[in-house]
This record gives sequence, structure tokens and C-alpha cells, in this order.
Amino acid sequence: MERFDPAPPTTRQGEKPGAERLALYTPEERRRRDSTRWTLVQGILAPIQFLVFLVSLILVIRTLATGTGAMAADISIVVKTATLYTIMITGSIWEKRVFGQWLFARPFFWEDVFSMLVLALHSLYLVMLFGGVGSLEARLTVALAAYAAYVINAAQFLWKLRMARLEAQPGLVTA
Repeated sequence: MERFDPAPPTTRQGEKPGAERLALYTPEERRRRDSTRWTLVQGILAPIQFLVFLVSLILVIRTLATGTGAMAADISIVVKTATLYTIMITGSIWEKRVFGQWLFARPFFWEDVFSMLVLALHSLYLVMLFGGVGSLEARLTVALAAYAAYVINAAQFLWKLRMARLEAQPGLVTA
């Protein structure tokens, strides 16, 4: 039985049938990526989200370690979740402009899949907070799980950024 690959190599206009694409972007996708303002928006939001994450992580760890500062930790997680939703919405607009679909475009399929886990964990935290579900420790543990998933997801995107930069250098082949 053949293994299902949700992001198989594709043949695009101007490519030979049966040839695997190793490039992250076609020339047209690269042109659209470089010309849309959403690329700049993502480039601004990503470091902001990371900074919010670091501050929130410190507050969450402090609350778990000392039992103090629960409100600050909760507020920071809500702010982190809001920045996450913002970057996900603008990121899906970016994918639509560059690849013609809102999410799960071939080059970013697995990053988007993992992003759904990150969103689910952050959303679970919000349900627990606003629904009064679970203890403070349980809620903050969910936040830490969300943050761990976020770090993995951020690493996925940084890897793709590196691949795109290497791909832009003549003579280099990415896989």
C-alpha cells in the first residue's frame, strides 16, 4: 500500500510532468510574495509575537513558582493569544495572496497543521479562563503546553525562512 502524502510534489505551469519541485516558491509565487504588503505585516508581527511570548512565559513561570502574579500571567496569555490569532489571520491572507488558498498551501502544509494545534491549545486556555474551568495550575499548564507547541511551530517557520533565503541564492538547491 502506498503511503499518503498530503503535500506531494506537484507539477506547475512551465515544469516538466513527473519532475519533483524542490523549490519553496515558483517564480510567480516569489513575485507575489515579494509584492504583497502581507509579507511585511508577517515580518513585523512575528517578532512582536515572540516578544509577547517571552514576557508571558516569564510571568507564567513566576506564577507557577511563587503563586503570585496570577492576574498578570492571565493577562499576558490573553495578549499572547490575541497576537497569535492576529498573525494567523494575516498569515492566511498572505497564503491566499501568494499561493491562492487560505491555509495548507503545499510549502507550508505541516506548519499550518501544527499551527492548528497551537491555536487549539491557546483557545483551550481561553475557555478555561473565561469559563472558570480547572485550577490556576491546570490553566497555566495548558498555557505552557501551548507555548511549547508555539516554539516548535516558530522553529518550523524559521526553517522555511532559511530555505527561502538559500533558494534565492543562485546555484543552491534546497530539499
